[in-house]
Amino acid sequence: MAPHPQTPLAPQAERDAMHRAIALAARGLGSTSPNPVVGCVVLDHVGRQVGEGWHQRAGGPHAEIHALAEAGEDADGGTAVVTLEPCDHTGRTGPCSRALIDAGISRVVYAVPDPGPGSAGGASTLAAAGVDVEGGLLADEAAAGNAAWLTSVLHGRPYVTWKYAATLDGRTAAADGSSRWITSAEARADVHRLRAESDAVLVGSGTARADDPHLAVRGVPGATQPLRVVVDTEATAVRAGARVLDGAAPTLIAVARDADTAELEAAADGSPAEVLRLPRAAGDRAGLDLDALLTALHTRDVRAVLLEGGATLAAAFVAAGLVDRVVGYLAPVLLGAGPPVLGDAGISTIAQALRLTVSDTLRIGPDLRITAVGSTAHPTDRPSAAVAGQPEQTEES
Repeated sequence: MAPHPQTPLAPQAERDAMHRAIALAARGLGSTSPNPVVGCVVLDHVGRQVGEGWHQRAGGPHAEIHALAEAGEDADGGTAVVTLEPCDHTGRTGPCSRALIDAGISRVVYAVPDPGPGSAGGASTLAAAGVDVEGGLLADEAAAGNAAWLTSVLHGRPYVTWKYAATLDGRTAAADGSSRWITSAEARADVHRLRAESDAVLVGSGTARADDPHLAVRGVPGATQPLRVVVDTEATAVRAGARVLDGAAPTLIAVARDADTAELEAAADGSPAEVLRLPRAAGDRAGLDLDALLTALHTRDVRAVLLEGGATLAAAFVAAGLVDRVVGYLAPVLLGAGPPVLGDAGISTIAQALRLTVSDTLRIGPDLRITAVGSTAHPTDRPSAAVAGQPEQTEES
């Protein structure tokens, strides 16, 4: 994604307001899909903050509407600072461009232009009404917070975050398969925050067999439960009594079109779980077509996927160039043996290594969380990647 132009000479009050708007927008992560997360701060005519808001849920009032309601008459002649260009269409709510004009806003500062074919154009409408409009303030920071929605609009698929927990020597479990607990309780709680910010949590058949994961969000008040997705190619990993078959969150079990699902359907009978049939991967790789999987999730309004499977599932996504962000929890522990973090992703030389950019590091309890982002394009030509059915381990379940 090309960087957006910055506005280095913007008044400090507007920069401070944009920082606040970006923080507000993040409150909507996990509850606004298929819509973007947006934050808005309204300043009165002398630059004092008089209103703020964020897009709280899909179908509800947009950030600008919340901020204008709080500002009331103080919005007249003021400035609206918004993380995304105000929308210019009528859907489940009216156009924010018209709401800003009707409120008497005289200036609008936004971070990221709206690339949506149906919602863009707000800046032009505002300018035509005599509103002073300026875009690009803190655009890179705002775009990073809205990466899932932007990926959806620009690439037609969900944004994929691969999360793992490992020792300092890159092991996700001991040689005997035990993995509870490598990281601390604080780190495991942070994983539930990641889940709460996602629309779907995805694991493979190996993890389903080894851990019987629950995959629901725990300990995050008010969280919207993400869709639990199990890639069970041969329809043999999810069995009667599996924790993903309870009613805590919706569940999708992806299987091959030609798989025998009789036992799976019997196991899921009476549960809210849905069985989704997908094509197998092309070529020699076993498993499902990952592009078809992400397309199916996208049609279900999934915009952010948290990949929690083990080394095999992660390698399949990496090989396909479908990992947008990596969040690694590293514990100050050494094992020396055991399964590695990442399996064979088709990288055989250092020249093919995927180079990422560290965007954040944070100490959580005794552990270190490292977040890195990078291009999703794999540097080598390869057949479509797939999810193999090898055993995997994932620490948080």
